[in-house]
Amino acid sequence: MEEELKCPICKHFFYNPVLLPCYHALCLNCAVSSQQETGKSSYPSEVSSSSIDGEQVEKSSNSGSSGCGSECPDSDNVSLYSEADSGVVCTSRPNSYVGTPSIQGIVFPPFQQAAFSLTCPVCQKIVYFDDNGANNLPKYRLMQNVVDRYQETKNLSMKCQLCEANPKDAVIMCEQCEVFYCEKCRESCHPSRGPLAKHSLIPALQGKANVRIRNKGAGVKCSEHSEDTLSMYCMLCRIPVCTACLQDGRHARHDVQALNAICKAQKTELSSSLQSLSERAKAATEFIHALKKNAEFLNDGCAAFENQLGREMERLMNALKRREEELRAWVRAERDRRVASLKEQVSLATAKLQKTTGLIQFSIDALKEGDPTAFLQVGNMMVHRVGGMEMTWSGTLIGEVPRVPTDLDLTLDDAPLLKAIHQLHFVQMKPPGAPSLIPEECSAENNTVTLAWAPHPTARVDGYILELDDNNQGSFKEVYCGQETVCTVDGLHFNTVYTARVKAFNTSGEGPYSEPICLQTADVAWFTLDGSSAPPEVRVSSDGLGVTCDCYEHRMVLGCIGFSRGVHYWEWTVDKYDGNPDIAFGVARFDSARDRMLGKEDKSWGMYIDSTRSWFLHGDSHSQRTDGGIDRGATVGVLLDLNRKTLSFFVNEEPQGGVAFRDLQGVFYPAVSLNCNSSLTLHTALDPPTDHESEGEG
Repeated sequence: MEEELKCPICKHFFYNPVLLPCYHALCLNCAVSSQQETGKSSYPSEVSSSSIDGEQVEKSSNSGSSGCGSECPDSDNVSLYSEADSGVVCTSRPNSYVGTPSIQGIVFPPFQQAAFSLTCPVCQKIVYFDDNGANNLPKYRLMQNVVDRYQETKNLSMKCQLCEANPKDAVIMCEQCEVFYCEKCRESCHPSRGPLAKHSLIPALQGKANVRIRNKGAGVKCSEHSEDTLSMYCMLCRIPVCTACLQDGRHARHDVQALNAICKAQKTELSSSLQSLSERAKAATEFIHALKKNAEFLNDGCAAFENQLGREMERLMNALKRREEELRAWVRAERDRRVASLKEQVSLATAKLQKTTGLIQFSIDALKEGDPTAFLQVGNMMVHRVGGMEMTWSGTLIGEVPRVPTDLDLTLDDAPLLKAIHQLHFVQMKPPGAPSLIPEECSAENNTVTLAWAPHPTARVDGYILELDDNNQGSFKEVYCGQETVCTVDGLHFNTVYTARVKAFNTSGEGPYSEPICLQTADVAWFTLDGSSAPPEVRVSSDGLGVTCDCYEHRMVLGCIGFSRGVHYWEWTVDKYDGNPDIAFGVARFDSARDRMLGKEDKSWGMYIDSTRSWFLHGDSHSQRTDGGIDRGATVGVLLDLNRKTLSFFVNEEPQGGVAFRDLQGVFYPAVSLNCNSSLTLHTALDPPTDHESEGEG
């Protein structure tokens, strides 16, 4: 925490600190000694009136300001003139302060010439002053109060403010100069003679207490109305105000809230942010401890490995002894590299944690501040700092793993013996560990499953083997072998639960299987027509469900999915039926001819139907002529029951001719053949008719 309480210029605890517009702090004496004369030169062009943030210009015009000269009437504290009246203006190159919220009336830029400038030693942004110089900066009372409390807790004495190096303990303070002196500096810089003889010198502890009491009393009075107490807070100007300030009209249209209420709200917000940041700091502490333990484990592991290596080397010939020393050196170098890497990681994490802890402790002390005006002076800054610090932790340290493993996953390969002694080196000790299937990224759709997995965190992997089991009294079958960690398997059975597992392999062999996962394919099939394999005369709609033909000859089109198991039902709607065209519905092998009527060869099974009757057709053989045909608007259903190995048809939801074909085995694709003057629409993912079981028995 001490880093937060020390001036970036003198490197000592803050004394009489002031707050820069960039929210960085300096000792007043350091600020005064560091300011430089500007030679009464005009401000740089980038802070001229043309560069002022549009929001400030709009607020200025709304508050009654109609120009940029001395005739402008008084306006609220965000107008250009009222904000510049403090005599302080800030800018920087390349990033200007223009548009930054004011700090107790300090904004940018004034339209007069500057006498002094001060560069912030932290962010390098420039502050310009009038003739009063750095004395225009507001007192950073919260910082002073925290420093005082910290010094009291640590029993730290005040240091001499005039010692240039290694300041000694102060023994006295001059009430008029408000400077602490050691005995040597008092004699040389504040002699008890001449003009300084009338100054009152008091003990350092008493002087420190007097300054603290005086600063505390001055903080609750309005700087413009010395008799009035600051009791309200202007949300627009972001400054405490008294009742007289509200009555003079400058804050008439501003949002004004009770000072204590705003202070409590900001403290609550800061406390909430601190809680989250504290949790991250706690986790970082545990992570650093784990890193330190890992370094110890690494040393122990290396020692054990060296012992094992020595035992193995003793079994070899004298030629292996020379190689043994080379391998020992390699192991030690690897150990040193890994230990150095862990130490570097510990150092980085510790530095981050120290900075975070300092901010947390400082913020906690700030929450103890009883003076609302002092806290509100930097309340927003504190919240933003804590929030910013928390964001810097996101994605860093927490959740990381050590940069190097803690054990040497190596073994000695002595198979080649003397012939390969000059090539003797370490190989991986064992095959890779089991991968982990990722359930949230695994899915099943229609008759397709997608599997995703992650490799074992410490394994070297050359590839993976994915296996599936359909739980039909069979065994797992390999469906993929490769280096990818995502695989999609299609062409599976519908309404089937598949069990999947995966294992990794490398040059040392195959590792164990992952934990299995079960996925179920769809109960009923959803499919479209395969336009890519259809004849050129057949036109398939863009959604793959509609089909028509432009020639008088028969042309066949298949569905995109084949079935080998289960019960499947789909329907066709006759959208166009002119001139008594020839249409046949059914199933076919994938390699059946597309330029013949369905059922004309032994690779297709169909039902030919016209407006008055129908036949079952297979291998160019007709059977079971049945009365009843179709017309425009009719519905033809196809029931493929591979559990019973049968094929049946329905017209307008009524059975057409009983079971058409039996003893069907293999893979069957939905199919239809048609010619011109006809148009059909396919409907899939339908439940079978309720009476299909009785039909199957007939």
